[in-house]
Formats: sequence, C-alpha cells, structure tokens
Amino acid sequence: MIQYRLQQQDRQSKARVGRLCTARAVVDTPAFMPVGSLGPVKGLAPDELQLMGFRLLLNNAYHLYLRPGHKIVAEMGGLHAFTGWPGAILTDSGGFQVFSLAKLCTVTDEGAVFQSHIDGSSHFITPETAVEIQEALGADIIMAFDHCVALPASRELVLESVRRTKLWAERCLAGRRRNDQALFGIVQGGLDADLRVRSARDLTAMGFDGYAVGGLSVGESKAEMYATLDVTVPELPENKPRYLMGVGYPEDLIEGVFRGIDLFDCVAPSRHGRTGSLFTTAGRVVIKQARYARDERPIDSDCGCPVCRRYSRAYLHHLFSVKEMLAARLNTIHNLWYFSDLMRRVRAAVEQGTFLEFRAAFYRSHTQEPSSVAAREDPEAVAAADRVHNKERGDRPLC
Repeated sequence: MIQYRLQQQDRQSKARVGRLCTARAVVDTPAFMPVGSLGPVKGLAPDELQLMGFRLLLNNAYHLYLRPGHKIVAEMGGLHAFTGWPGAILTDSGGFQVFSLAKLCTVTDEGAVFQSHIDGSSHFITPETAVEIQEALGADIIMAFDHCVALPASRELVLESVRRTKLWAERCLAGRRRNDQALFGIVQGGLDADLRVRSARDLTAMGFDGYAVGGLSVGESKAEMYATLDVTVPELPENKPRYLMGVGYPEDLIEGVFRGIDLFDCVAPSRHGRTGSLFTTAGRVVIKQARYARDERPIDSDCGCPVCRRYSRAYLHHLFSVKEMLAARLNTIHNLWYFSDLMRRVRAAVEQGTFLEFRAAFYRSHTQEPSSVAAREDPEAVAAADRVHNKERGDRPLC
C-alpha cells in the first residue's frame, strides 16, 4: 500500500509538494514518471534512471499482457524482479491502448473485445481481468479499467464513457484481491465540465487510493486541456495523490502543477530523443538539423547531465546522421535528465514560495518554442502554444 503526505501548498496557486511512500521507494511530488511500456525505458538500464533521480516508473499492462504475458512475469517474481528495477512501479490498466492501438475494438458494459496490434489475435478484457493482470504483474500502483474516448466526441458518447467508467470502477474495486497495491480511479468526461465534475464525484465517493485525470492529450488543444483541469482537480481529495495520465511536455508539467497535479507520465523524453529532438532550458533543439554540424557547444549549457558535460552538438548531430545507436541513448539520457531536473526545480520553487516567479521565468526562457500559460491569464500565449501544438500534432507521440 502507499501513503501520501501533503507537505506544502503554494499560496498563490494550487501547486503543492508532497511525498508518496511505497514499500520500495519514497517519491517526492510533483514527479514525472518515465515510460517503459514493455518494462525498460528504451535503451536505458535501471541504475541510470536512478542516478537521474527517478523513483517511480510506468509500465503498461496492455503491452505486457500481450508480450511476454502477465503469467510469465508473475512466474519470474513480478515486474520488479523481472526488470531489475528496485524502485516503485505504476501500471496503466491498458484502457487507453485497447481503444487507441487495437485494430478492431467492441466495447460493452461487460468489457472490451479487441484485436492485438501485434498479430490480430482476439482478446476480451473486463474490469476484473484488468485488475487480475496488474496484480499478477505486481506493480505498486495499479489503475482501474476505464472507458477512454478520442476527442472531439459527442456529449452522448462522453456521457456513455462516464457511466461505463463508473460501472467498471466499482467492479475493479470489488475484483481486487491484493491489499499491498494501491488502486487509482480514473476520471473521464471529455471536455464537458459538468461530466468531468460528475465523474470525479462518482469516483471520489468510492474511496480509491488515488485519482487520475484521463482522457486528455487525445486531440484537444492545450487551452481546452488546462480548462478541463481547472474544473476537475478541485473535485479530487487533497489528501490523495493526483495523476494526469499521458501528459508530459514541459509546459504541460508546469501548468499541471499550477493546477494541483502530483504525477505525470509521457513518452516524449525517450521518443523525442530517438527522433533527435532535445529539450533544453531555452526550448527545443532538433539535433538533426545541418546547422549543428560544426556546433561546439553542449546541448544545453545550463544542464549538468553527463551528455552535456562531455559531448558537443556537432558530435550528437554526427551520431544521429549516421544512425548510430548511441545517438538514441545519449539523446534519451539528456531528455530524461532535463525532465527530472525540471521537476526538482519545480518542487524547490513551491517549497520556497516562488512558483509563480519560476513559471513566468520558464516561459521567458523558452524562446524557441512558444509555451502556454493559463488561458484566463494570457490567451495570446495559449493561442501561440496551440499553433505550435497543432503544427506538431502530425508527429506528436501519443503520450
């Protein structure tokens, strides 16, 4: 089981600092979780992630159910023994992947019938089997099975997903057999404020160990995402951890923390690393661009990661250009280091009572890629961020 302790609340926003204690790790929040869908974060070893400061990883139940199979993982001693990761693990129930990756999916109140994206084989997942799979995997935190819909969506479809998510949440609670895992409920409701509030109240009445905001970063604008958080987060208990699922670009971390979110996950650091896009304190560096062929500078002069201490942009450009596998590793190490350090600085700012100043400085420094702030405070900044967001949507990872 886990314990969450709220340690400090920012006086000028909903930002907060807390501590999430599991049997295997103490996680200072707000925290970012690297994604290891199949177990590892691509290309990195567990001790490298620990050195970056990470104590909590996300593994994906959908992918692990298909390969190698939850029963094999259980036979091998669970995810911690199987992967060699000594810290805490959160497993997504797989609801998002069932609906977004499956070639064919039929959803009823009983569960979801879907075809594997790997071989087309047919599978049937119910709330009870979703819990059973995650209990076999042995994660510290498991997620309820929810009905996620893509956006935009009709009110009728969103209403149906809210009703079904409540039904499935009740069945997940009734179906759990282990008392050493925390079970989080997932709030749905699309972009409809009333339905978001209804879903949040439905789930909080059930007494989950924590609460996630799901169904975002699925086609909406950033302004719409943040507005949804504005109405949803206040409905979640202050004494329980709050998790924004699948959202984790730097500006999203800042805005999520501003609204009271504690946990984030996203494939962006690793996926962007593999495609040559590097996060820095001044915005994005696309290392494959020819202008970096003779650039002697590190990726980010303000970064203390081992890549920035040792290698030039020119060398990283060369590695990427010749498709050297080391390029993906070094880029991913830098990106994850950046994300870990960003969250460390966010926590420090909240503790020092300077989070709003930190937030403003973040946007001033990111000159290469416009970022957004709260729509109510700066609609022009949100519009600029949305233009970037929409331009990149074609190759943006589903995170």
